[in-house]
Amino acid sequence: MAVFEIYKRGQGKYTRIITFVSVMVVAMVGAVVLSEKLRAYGGPALRFGVPTVLVAGLAAMMFWIINRPKSADFMIATEGEMKKVSWSSRREIVGSTKVVIITTLILAGVLFGVDLLFTVLFRWLGVLG
Repeated sequence: MAVFEIYKRGQGKYTRIITFVSVMVVAMVGAVVLSEKLRAYGGPALRFGVPTVLVAGLAAMMFWIINRPKSADFMIATEGEMKKVSWSSRREIVGSTKVVIITTLILAGVLFGVDLLFTVLFRWLGVLG
């Protein structure tokens, strides 16, 4: 397989694209930070050249990584499994969220009551002043 050949073209396409773009966004943020750090050390060639070379190198390395047979097969399998997931509807999520919030508030109230009860008990026993 050639270095810049796409392994199993069309399979796992979205997973590979999202992975590549995500890493490159992080790399671009890092390049901006590095560029600011290099401001004090030299002219524009150093300030912009080094981050550009690093980002380009990372882009080439990421392209190679996401098209290695082992990595690509993993991403293809991941995308296949994600298509099998039964995603909840918006109505189910809103209903479940309401149940969690109400349950949390009830539990907080119960714990507050128990805390008050222990405070009164310990004050009555003279443990708390």
